[in-house]
Amino acid sequence: MKLPQIIKSLLETDLYKFSMGMTIYHQFPSYTTTWTFKCRNKDVHFTKEMVEEIREQIKAYCDLHFKEDELDYLRTIKWLKPDYIDFLRLWHPRYEDFEITEDAECGLAIDARGTWLNSSMYEIPTLAIVNEVYFKMAYDYDELLESFKERLDAKVKRIYDNSIYLGTFSEFGLRRRLSAEAQELAVQKLVEVSERSSSNFIGTSNVYLARKYNLLPVGTMAHEYIMCVGQGENKHNAAYSNWYALNAWIKEYSVLNGIALTDTITTDVFLKDFQLTFATMFNGVRHDSGDPYEWGEKMIKHYESLGIDPKTKTLLFSDSLDFDRASKLFYHFNSRIKVAFGIGTYISNDTKVPALNIVMKTTECNGHPVAKISDTPGKGMCKDAEYVDYLNRTLKWRMDHE
Repeated sequence: MKLPQIIKSLLETDLYKFSMGMTIYHQFPSYTTTWTFKCRNKDVHFTKEMVEEIREQIKAYCDLHFKEDELDYLRTIKWLKPDYIDFLRLWHPRYEDFEITEDAECGLAIDARGTWLNSSMYEIPTLAIVNEVYFKMAYDYDELLESFKERLDAKVKRIYDNSIYLGTFSEFGLRRRLSAEAQELAVQKLVEVSERSSSNFIGTSNVYLARKYNLLPVGTMAHEYIMCVGQGENKHNAAYSNWYALNAWIKEYSVLNGIALTDTITTDVFLKDFQLTFATMFNGVRHDSGDPYEWGEKMIKHYESLGIDPKTKTLLFSDSLDFDRASKLFYHFNSRIKVAFGIGTYISNDTKVPALNIVMKTTECNGHPVAKISDTPGKGMCKDAEYVDYLNRTLKWRMDHE
């Protein structure tokens, strides 16, 4: 490796990988998945040297094991059960599950295949590695870090001066961060300023940093969970993906760990299944695509239609937020429902050059396609256009006939 090792601990991932991981371990241990990397930036190219460095960094990541003190920390998360943590003692990534080539328009192609238990854990570290390698090898990293620090200081000053109010917010930027150094610096400064500000910085999705800075590790479920649970079994009707996924989640956690993701196959379809039992047991819902104001109003109206006081529930916004967008959303909704924010790239990778728009998504489960149909056209990713067409027709039929 030409660069220092980027991922140094298996805790350096988002919390929802453990939340989903335990559900997979208990209920879907035989499921297999394929994950595919995609760079959406048309002007970005990964050189051969970058690709080789990414390979070496992923090999180093695959040599990691959980340490006993890391497992002890996971035991403090109240919904993680002892048998799953014992499984993690034995678990480690497998480099053999990765296929890393230059066979893509951007110069970098990555596929990961294997059991869902394994391959789900690869997404976040892989994206963190790709980001850090790219920015350190394509630019003068010291210059980028200086611009990051300047912008971070300006953000922190706004919070310190109370010139912007964010209510309750968390940092969600691991997958698209400039570097491990930059993300930790941001978290450290937000911890310091939050102690003297009316805005309430409560946590980070990065479990490693949550442990280090005594923060709340934040995160419940991702689109992969609803896609695989709902579409990974052939006997399931994909239009009911949310019901299958939420039912399995309640079986695993009861009323704990309860923020539901709404937009895997559109929020309108989600609401068909998010009826009284689920709406009561889940603490709230997360927004990740579509117009956030329309979505929030729709969720408030839905809770009211079920006889649930919206003030007892939480709207968690996490789609492309900056401080100004979050503040406006807070003031729009706060008097009617609890509001919280997960803010990612704006905190962890705001420099003088644009952040990468890279993703690594589940494209197959149990040997057949799965897909996301979000509230924002084009955010989905599937290798099989015929399956996407089938899924759209299935969702339309349900919306038209129920």
